[in-house]
Amino acid sequence: MARRTSLREFQESLARRLAEAGSTQRRALLGLQSGLDHWLISLPEAGEILPVPELTSVPLSKPWMRGLANVRGTLYSVVDFSSYHGGELILPAGEARLILVGARFNINCALLVSRTTGLRAAEDFELEAEGNDDSQPWRGATMRDTTGRPWTRMMIPALLAHRGFLEASAA
Repeated sequence: MARRTSLREFQESLARRLAEAGSTQRRALLGLQSGLDHWLISLPEAGEILPVPELTSVPLSKPWMRGLANVRGTLYSVVDFSSYHGGELILPAGEARLILVGARFNINCALLVSRTTGLRAAEDFELEAEGNDDSQPWRGATMRDTTGRPWTRMMIPALLAHRGFLEASAA
């Protein structure tokens, strides 16, 4: 038999859910670590986050092009983001994650990162410097959290459109 809910209980439940939804909107950044660097991605641009599946290597590609991943029957190119911007290669195990950043833009591309650090709010950071590096247009503003750790905003559309990111061939 179906449980009967009073109008008052329904209204209280609805108010609680709306308040929770509002607090989720406030935390609209995903924190992640790639190599030694800490990055922030706009949550709508982050896409899906997965443990690293088996990767199939792609011959004659740059070292940061780690291979292809089969995610529910769809192939995604996997870019080691630390290696791409000059850091160490990430071991695709343990806390490492794939972030399907291209899904929203109809591009089958995933970033391999060292780990995700959870949802963050822009209000939790203090602006340190605006991002204006023409050679790396995906680098947004640099900010510091309350512990003094530097974080950089990652501009996913700029990354996906960058010529160097699109050319993974080692030849």
